[in-house]
Amino acid sequence: MMSDTPAEIAGPPAADFKLLTNHGQTLLLITHDPRARMRDIAALLNITERAAQRIVADLVRAGYVHRERDGRRNRYSVRTELPLTLPIQHDIQVGSLLAALLPPEPSDTATH
Repeated sequence: MMSDTPAEIAGPPAADFKLLTNHGQTLLLITHDPRARMRDIAALLNITERAAQRIVADLVRAGYVHRERDGRRNRYSVRTELPLTLPIQHDIQVGSLLAALLPPEPSDTATH
């Protein structure tokens, strides 16, 4: 009798599989860099600049992202207090997801 471990059964992850949608990844990128340019978001997600613009517009329209002009560029802020729209849980906030997925900020109180 053969005993396969779960990793052997599942095999390697599919190359085209994304755990987060482009909308979720865009939200992470904007949180990491509030002055991110569309071309940078598009390049990092391997999508067109126009697709990146549509995604950011969707996030703005849904209220998750606020956009304001800062000179010749846009500055974005993420509304972390808003709830995620999950089918089975409605009390999880955007900030909880971002905190779990983004690296921690460097501490100013690090000992030397």
